[in-house]
Parts: sequence; structure tokens; C-alpha cells
Amino acid sequence: MVLAVDIGNSNIVIGCFEGEEIRFIERLSTDRDSTELEYILLIKTVLELNGVALDCFEGGIISSVVPSVTSTVRDAMARLTGSPVMVVGPGIKTGLKIALDDPAQLGSDRVADAVAAVNEYPCPLIIVDMGTATTISVVDRDKNFLGGMIMPGLAVSLDSLTSRTSQLPRISLDPTKKVIGTNTIDCMKSGVLNGAASAIDGVVERIEEELGESCTVISTGGLAKTVIPLCRREIIIDDRLLLKGLMIIYGKNKKRS
Repeated sequence: MVLAVDIGNSNIVIGCFEGEEIRFIERLSTDRDSTELEYILLIKTVLELNGVALDCFEGGIISSVVPSVTSTVRDAMARLTGSPVMVVGPGIKTGLKIALDDPAQLGSDRVADAVAAVNEYPCPLIIVDMGTATTISVVDRDKNFLGGMIMPGLAVSLDSLTSRTSQLPRISLDPTKKVIGTNTIDCMKSGVLNGAASAIDGVVERIEEELGESCTVISTGGLAKTVIPLCRREIIIDDRLLLKGLMIIYGKNKKRS
């Protein structure tokens, strides 16, 4: 088995692969102050709850956008499983052709998303990853990663709205029945959710216009299932995309080593 972990700004996603099958996916809150021992206990609890023994791992792999947490989680995984742990970054073989001004600036989460998408879906591609930030990545028909954009995520937008206004309450992000809200909470929910959905629809349209062709659009991330159903554009939801990309990258580097 292989333990795959994605460290995001808000959540750490943990997955376990047995061959090409994902045994489970779980989420933990990202805590920049947690120690190696605390992460060992958290990951151990996740594995035990899913009936996975510690001695069955051949290795592990991490993607991370939180450098201060990366080494702590890597050391926790290695100590817990007794297996080597790869970290996606410079020197790791991905097979992805990155056509950016500085390829080293591309986040490892977006790399993993794109590797899985190119492997599984027809190009050209637009990948929408909805986490703390909403990232949009574009891959052309020749499988070149062209770039994309980064927008504030739903939680960031909502926190900004409530922290900078005196009378707007903190709310959940449950979908509303109508676009036109008739009370403060429904107005806020509709604004955040429908605003995000409309932004994604609009961005996809503009990217396709710039490319001059239609794209396969895939969405992933913790908030995709909340927002994407509100989009008018046909968008595939694949909440396992990033972990699948990590497993492909693991396989490429295992063979090389």
C-alpha cells in the first residue's frame, strides 16, 4: 500500500492506495503548530478507523502548499509506517510539460491535479480546484501546462465579508432554494455560492475563447460539490483527482529509482 497526503492551507487530505484502488479518503485540519508526535497520533487514528495496518505500507508521497508543515508530516509518516516518503517538488519526475515563466513556482497540488487529469481525460483541459483558494489550471491539446489563475476561495470571501461588516453574521454554505434571497442569511449564501458559480462559468468561457477551442472541464477540492452543481457549464466533479495524481507520480519515481 501507499500512503498519499495532500497538505493544504485549511485541510490535510489523507488517502491510502492498494494497487490502483483508493481504500479511503479522510480530512484533517491543517495545524501549523502541531508536532511530529501529534501528527503521528492523528494519522494513526485515521488508519485504525479504516482498518489499515501500519506494517503494510511500501512508501508514501506528499504534495504540500504549506512548507512549514511539510517536513513535520513527512517525518511523522516515515516514523509511523517505517517507509520512505516522497515530496512532490524539484527533482521529482511528473511527466508534465510546464510552460510557465518559472516552472518551480507551480504548486505541487496543481501539478498532481494536472498529472491525473491528463492521464484520465481528453485534452485540452481546464481544472478547477476549490480549496482555501480557487485555482484554475489550463492544459492544451498537446498536454502542455499553460498556466491559469488563482482566485479567493469561498471561505476566504465569506470571512472577508463578515469580518469587514458589522451586521452580517457568520453562516454555513448550504445551498439556497432561490437565487433571490429574502432574508440576510439567504442573501449571503446566494451571493457567495452563485457568485462563485458564475465566476467559474465566466472564466471557463474566456479561457476557451483565448484558446480558440472547447475544453474538458474538471473540478476537485473540498467545495466542488457545493458550487459546481450551480454552474451552467458542464463540469466533471472528481474529488479524487489530486490523490490519483500523487499515485501516478509515485509510480513514475518508484520505477526510476
